[in-house]
Amino acid sequence: MTKSLARVADQVEATFAAQKVRLTLGGEPTYVPLDPVGPEWSVTALGPTKLRYAYALADALIAQSLPRAIALYSPGKFYPGEMNPRWAINLVWNVDDTPFVPSLASTIQSSAKIDAASFRQFQKRLVQALKIEDGWVRAIDPLDPPRSAAVLPLDHAEDRFFIEDWQCGESIELLRAEGPAGLRLPLNNLPDNVSRRALALEIAEGELRVFLPPLLQAPFLRLINAIVESARGLGLTVPGLAGYVPSDEAGIWSRLAIASDPGVLEINLPPCATWREYAHWLDVLERAATPAGLRSCKQLSPEEQVGTGGGNHLLFGGPSLDDHPLFSRPAWVTSILRYWQHHPSLAYIFTGQYVGCSSQAPRPDEGASALYDLEMAYRFLEELPAGDHRYLISETLRHLHTDTSGNTHRSETSFDKFWNVNFDGGCRGLIEFRAIETFPHARWMSAVALLWHALAAHLLTHSFKEPLIDFGDKLHDAYFLPSFLWADFEKVLRDLRRGGFELPTALFREIFEWRFPVMLHHADGAAELTLRRGHEGWPLLCEQPLEGGSTSRFVDTSIERLEFLATREFGARCKIHIAGRELPLQSFPGAKRGAGLRYRRTALYPSLHPGITPQMPLVVAITGEGKTASYRLEQDRRLFVPHTDTPSPVSPHPCRKLHPRLLTYDLRLS
Repeated sequence: MTKSLARVADQVEATFAAQKVRLTLGGEPTYVPLDPVGPEWSVTALGPTKLRYAYALADALIAQSLPRAIALYSPGKFYPGEMNPRWAINLVWNVDDTPFVPSLASTIQSSAKIDAASFRQFQKRLVQALKIEDGWVRAIDPLDPPRSAAVLPLDHAEDRFFIEDWQCGESIELLRAEGPAGLRLPLNNLPDNVSRRALALEIAEGELRVFLPPLLQAPFLRLINAIVESARGLGLTVPGLAGYVPSDEAGIWSRLAIASDPGVLEINLPPCATWREYAHWLDVLERAATPAGLRSCKQLSPEEQVGTGGGNHLLFGGPSLDDHPLFSRPAWVTSILRYWQHHPSLAYIFTGQYVGCSSQAPRPDEGASALYDLEMAYRFLEELPAGDHRYLISETLRHLHTDTSGNTHRSETSFDKFWNVNFDGGCRGLIEFRAIETFPHARWMSAVALLWHALAAHLLTHSFKEPLIDFGDKLHDAYFLPSFLWADFEKVLRDLRRGGFELPTALFREIFEWRFPVMLHHADGAAELTLRRGHEGWPLLCEQPLEGGSTSRFVDTSIERLEFLATREFGARCKIHIAGRELPLQSFPGAKRGAGLRYRRTALYPSLHPGITPQMPLVVAITGEGKTASYRLEQDRRLFVPHTDTPSPVSPHPCRKLHPRLLTYDLRLS
């Protein structure tokens, strides 16, 4: 942590304290293996190696930083079109650093391996520890009949455990599905009048695995204590635990989850009371990722490194639903939303490669909402009287902060977890900022979180009520180009400096340089030209039939955008030709000359404009004062290299723009 960041963090905390505000930070950084091969590390949530990596990360976190935590495999969300429910590895520990349950107070030498005889002995010990009768039912796995598995129909009421009679005889057959035995119970075949809670045991890879039923916190802890005692009585280590983690009614736990998500492992951090706590967790994750074989970026080639693709969403919330700073300050919420809308750099600099209307984090003015309705909604909230307005904030904003299809989750600032009474888990008081990518360094991710935190503090004391801006074509033209984004971001830093928050510009410039790397730098004295890759809003295509009768919608990633940025001297002395066509330069920020250029890089099926072939390799020729320099970008590379072949003949037709007001030319226009 640099001194400059620490100073800003202190100022943020002092501002919140003076206003009697406690705003929590939550985070969802994502990680991938060093060699992310297979659909599970690109598009799908589940796959053959993902769970192994999740356990490796959990083990590293426990070994390095959380020695008193226990790990539980938990069932996750089940999305339409996915074959199986997702999962999460939950690390849970006591906030006072005491053992999670009394039986874990001491460590003993024990073995992880178990045989069939010890399996039956464990069953007997466990029912004795719970002071219940032996009601074990043999579970037959149709996918592996010799496998040892058993089910105990177990419930809890009036401070005691008891056995249910499932009326299924001595055995029960598990469903033909993937996952632990506890998720494969044929509950639909049980009598209507019995509890469907059950504890399931199995031997997997020679080790004992236990699946716990849904319970409240107190019986959950009693059951885990009995399980650990029973295992240690047989000389076994703590079994592999799975099941449902109850809510923390007593306020004694902290929890971190490692969840399966499309293409990545997503880490759900504990809510952090301060930015320092948030930065600490990112450092902890960075240290644990290495021994687990994970990292927070993808190395696509020796010269191209990108984020994981899974995002690094940041969440604002409160210490509890009874102590929540946003519920009674709707004008603070709209101040944040207005300021973000005024500054496209906050949506585009720190996000991934995929931006715009059909991305995972479209701005409100890129979604289905009209500026008119957004402005009306913000004004209504700003005029509310004092009081708790959580429901009105949610109902007013969540229908407007959506993508073009109306999805409330896919939004730059999502309110689907704020107070959405129609959505499971939707009443948590959270505002989720989704236009943030996971970066290769924890200090970069921490800096962005502090930027968000500082802006929240600044906007709490300096209310921002400027009318929303209709950017028109400029939003997806100028603000898709790095120079305009940086110029806008400098205004954000300047506003913060005026408010007393002096964030280090150089650190954010590091992130900018990584996010928009230089692909070519040409210099002849003071005549300099720099090429960077810009943003592109890849469009969503129509539904396509898939094998099995379902459909899917693909994204057309065939188009890319470059920014050409030149000094005045270059503009006066030199010309640029792309494939023989002149690229005129225009006025850019910082007294520079520049232009954007869109071109077709690939033609994968399906994509828009199938009649236009890829325009690769891309050849850039620079002429001036009798000299010519030529550079070439190959299909599989990200850097231009000197080109010595005969340059393309100069065309009488320069590069064209679809509209004269645009800054970006399109090489696809003849």
